[in-house]
Amino acid sequence: MGTRPVLDLVAADRQLLISHIPHAQAIGLRVVDARPDEAWLEVPYSESLVGNPETGVVHGGVITTLLDNAAGTAVILALEEPRSIATLDLRIDYMKPATPGRDIVGYCHCYKVTKNVAFVRGVAYHDAVDDPIATMVATFMLGANWTLPAVFARET
Repeated sequence: MGTRPVLDLVAADRQLLISHIPHAQAIGLRVVDARPDEAWLEVPYSESLVGNPETGVVHGGVITTLLDNAAGTAVILALEEPRSIATLDLRIDYMKPATPGRDIVGYCHCYKVTKNVAFVRGVAYHDAVDDPIATMVATFMLGANWTLPAVFARET
């Protein structure tokens, strides 16, 4: 797929990819790596994200947020030009609970982009993609509204 202007834009600070998303900031998401069509995000373990205090396991909604943001980031990185996007469909299969006290990585790959829809696969894990906490598939609407986040808006 050619060059990706967004990668050039965020080369000095990959965190710009999610800096405009308040919920991502609230749970401490950070961009670990970003390549054309692919994104790795991480959520650090925090007791404030625990769903069950007796076990210390992170709430499933945190994993959903991680994967949704990683998927959206992969879509942005797959586009020839920045466009607004919105999640159309997100399916997550939880394989096992996250290990208490451990950070969680979300990896997503945007494997197909059409005129109006992008398709993504992903996984949440601790150490290895082939030992998933959860897997996901998602679709995103392209050009969801007329407003791009300021970080992606082109100067005229």
